[in-house]
Order: sequence, then C-alpha cells, then structure tokens
Amino acid sequence: MGYIGPEVITLLRKNHPKAILIGYDMGYFASSLTNAAFFPESQLDQQIFGDVRDLGAELLDGIDKVIYLAAISNDAMGNRYEEVTYDINYKAAIKIATVAKAAGANAFVFASSCSMYGKADGPAKTETSKLNPLTAYAKSKVYAEHDLKDLASDEFTITCLRFATACGMSSRLRLDLVLNDFVAGAVSSGKIKILSDGSPWRPLIHIKDMARAINWAIDRKKDCGGEFLAVNAGSRRWNYQVVDLANAVALAIPGVEIDINKNATPDERSYKVDFSLFEQLAPEAQPLCNLEDTIMEIYNGLVSMEFDNVNFHNSPFMRLRILNALQEKNHLSEDLQWNFKSVEVAESEAVNI
Repeated sequence: MGYIGPEVITLLRKNHPKAILIGYDMGYFASSLTNAAFFPESQLDQQIFGDVRDLGAELLDGIDKVIYLAAISNDAMGNRYEEVTYDINYKAAIKIATVAKAAGANAFVFASSCSMYGKADGPAKTETSKLNPLTAYAKSKVYAEHDLKDLASDEFTITCLRFATACGMSSRLRLDLVLNDFVAGAVSSGKIKILSDGSPWRPLIHIKDMARAINWAIDRKKDCGGEFLAVNAGSRRWNYQVVDLANAVALAIPGVEIDINKNATPDERSYKVDFSLFEQLAPEAQPLCNLEDTIMEIYNGLVSMEFDNVNFHNSPFMRLRILNALQEKNHLSEDLQWNFKSVEVAESEAVNI
C-alpha cells in the first residue's frame, strides 16, 4: 500500500489471473492516493492490515511465494527512525522468509537496493563489487541479503533485486525521489533546486519496470542464477548524473530554471551500476520505459491533479512528513506502532463524560 505496490499488484493480476493475491501492510500510506481511478488493493483477493514485525506464522500457511516490499524506504526516514529501519527492512524480512520456508513456500523476493554501493568511484558496480553502505537504509539491505543467503535451498529460491532509484507516476505518488522531485518543482514553481553540485551518479528505474523484475523473480528457477541471487535490477541506459536529470526535465518542460547549489557539501551517495547480469538472466524482464516518457508521465499526472504546491517538500507527498504528522496526532508511537488502543480509550472516556 505504498508507491511501488500498486504497479506490482496490477501486473501480477494481469499475468496470474487465477492466483490468489494477498496483501499485508501497516497502512501508513493507504490514504495517500494520487489521481487513482480506483483503490489499487481492490485487485487483490485479500488485503490484511498488519505489522511485518508481528506477522503471525499462520498467515503464511499455503503461501507459495512472498514478495517483500516492506521498508522504511529512504535515507531521510532511515535517519529519523534508525532502529525501526533495521527492524522492518532487515529483521522482519529474515523472520518472514524463515517462516515462509518452513510453511512450504518456494520463492522469496526481496526488494533490495543499489544504494548499498554508496560512494563508488571508478567503473560501474557489479554484484561482486565492494559494498559501501552509507546510511541506515542501505545497511539494512546489506544485512538482509547476508542473512537471506543462508535460507536459500533447492526448494526455496531467494532473489534480492538491487533496484536502482525508483521513479514514475503511481496511484500513491512520492515526491521524495530525485526525478519525481525535479518534475514536481518544474510544475509547481518552474524551478528545479539541486541540493548538491549535481555531479553524483544515480541509476534510475521506473516502477513499472520494477514490477516486471519482481514478476520475473517469483518464477525464477535455480538454474537461472542459483538458489540465492542478488542482482542489480535496472538498465545501463538509466545511469545519470543528477544534473543530467535536471537538464532532461528542463528540456521536456519549457521555461524551467535550474538552481544548483555549487557550495553544497559533496553528496557521497554516488554510484554507476552495471546491469549486465540482470540483462543476461532476465532478457524478458528488461526495463522498457525511457527517461523522456517518464518525465512527461509524471508531468501529465501532476497537471491532471492540478498540482501547484510550491512547498511540496513539506507536504504529505513526502513519506517522512506523513509519519511525522501521524505521530503528532498521537496515531503512531515513536517506534511506528499504531496507537489505536489509546485512541479507543480516549473516545470511551469522552462518551462517559
């Protein structure tokens, strides 16, 4: 029930019309719909609301395949909720994979990240390159991959998709992602503000292409990459420097001004990524989207929403803002557990009064 999930659901329903699809989500962002024609989870057979940290083993009985998208999903949230990041992105993933294997599941797909390469000078990074995670988010992905490897077996394939940075329009759009941010700035104010000097490298992938990779991974056989596979998921065509992304947006949307912070502290999160292994193993699941079309897709989506929020960095389009707002209203605890019990007590006391 986040940014990527709706695209995954749509593709799985299309490609596996007879499958029983079950969603499991905490629901933090369930109400963050953006120009959605319908509730995305209506395509599922069942949507369960729950915390991956407390998922009951009985819910995995009869499950064949598990796709683990759950995550505190960017560096800003990881910095604010560091321990929760490790609990959800790492520890819960290992627990659920362990229980799923014991229950008879045959495949586990983990949404990993190219961010684990961190500051990476030199040639594009392959799956055997040295890892240099700089943030809690990136470290959580490294830890998860390490422990998942020990769970893989003949009957239980595990695929860790090291995704490039996500982008594209969604039924639950996020603007705390570099390309989406730039297009939002262009639409709302005619300005793109680059917080760095623009030189860092970022590989990108459209969420539709992420869904295609996941669809491939759930049916991957062990003779295609082994019982355990950690693979860079994206395309060599989508390795860009941040300033190149800004220039592409300005070219597609006339009249846009680019503001580069030339005095910014260097952003160490910079890496080019080699996707040749993914291209070799999954020729049928290669990314189809291109940068120009993606920019216009986001642009048209925002225009159709009549988007004009110049201060969108302080809006609910930023996932951290949503979590903070839920805490301020006492709906969430510091460790991101729902406080519904205390809310019910308060309402009961009010009625008694």
